[in-house]
Amino acid sequence: MTGEHTESERSSAPPVPIAHREQRHRRTVLLSLAVLLVLSISPVFGHHVVRAVDWLPASLEHLGPLCMVALHHLLAPVHEGFHYVLFGGLAYAVYDRGRAAWRMQRHLAALDVTAVHSDAVLVRVIGRLGFPLSRVHIVGGLPNPAFTVGWLTPHIFVAHELSQTLPEVELEAVLAHEVAHVRRRDPLRLFLLRGLANTLFWLPAIRRLVEDLADEAEIAADDAVAPSLRLALASAILRVARGHVNIEEPAIGFHRDHMIERRIRRLAGEAPLVVSHVSRRSITAAAIALLAVWASGVMVLHPLPDMSTGADVRVAGAHCGHVTQSAWSHLFCEGALRAEIHCSMSSAADERPISGV
Repeated sequence: MTGEHTESERSSAPPVPIAHREQRHRRTVLLSLAVLLVLSISPVFGHHVVRAVDWLPASLEHLGPLCMVALHHLLAPVHEGFHYVLFGGLAYAVYDRGRAAWRMQRHLAALDVTAVHSDAVLVRVIGRLGFPLSRVHIVGGLPNPAFTVGWLTPHIFVAHELSQTLPEVELEAVLAHEVAHVRRRDPLRLFLLRGLANTLFWLPAIRRLVEDLADEAEIAADDAVAPSLRLALASAILRVARGHVNIEEPAIGFHRDHMIERRIRRLAGEAPLVVSHVSRRSITAAAIALLAVWASGVMVLHPLPDMSTGADVRVAGAHCGHVTQSAWSHLFCEGALRAEIHCSMSSAADERPISGV
């Protein structure tokens, strides 16, 4: 009886509220994005601005069995290469965002735009929403039912056929969704976030997190629609789900194909699972890249010992000499020092003072 009673209580327990669960997901996405951003640029900031880890002394010659001097020489090219990758990513982001903006302007210029005053239904619906008529445009032959574009003063573009194929209440729900994008300035926010993802292209997890945020922008716009219009919005999504074509980014379109089921289920009061674009592979790639950036940044800050004093390599406290050998050849030399044996990587007969590393 106890087990049956427990099972009954579980089945009657209320589910976790949809809004609470999705807000937690959004906070997680934003926090992850911030952490990746900080971890990716902090070695450069610490090295060139505040020199945050200058506490690494030149007298620290070994880290366990690893030779710090050898690590410095091996990882310095990695750190230098990271500078080129960072500047290259910034140049690519400027190019990609500029190209996206240019393509959007070109497509907008080619649209067959009609004054919104020619459609009495649209005028009536937009008036109820309290949105300026001058910022709504009717387009003939638009492959997407509606989309929002613009950074400082976003505009809404609506397919000419929409007011003829949708009941007025569904048309109002679609426009209310687009008005929410305008008020949240989603085109500008996502445009800048995609620029950040392009700058840090070597961290694929950031690009995937930005796509998660784009999904959440659609969900937030749905939630901004009045409760009395949400079922109408779900019906409108179903009506126009077929036959549309995704528009050019950086506009915010009414549809993201993979989001249709989730949006409809939510609008109907269900609690669908929140699926992330982030994959294990992207997380692993980000971890490896950040490890390389951090390790190289720290090791470059470790100063090389002053080898110009003329001290004999066998003097207590002096670093073992690697006069002509590569860094790989003396990466592990702690054992030779502890045994008070001259490092095998340099000539056993060579007892000349060290002049450099």
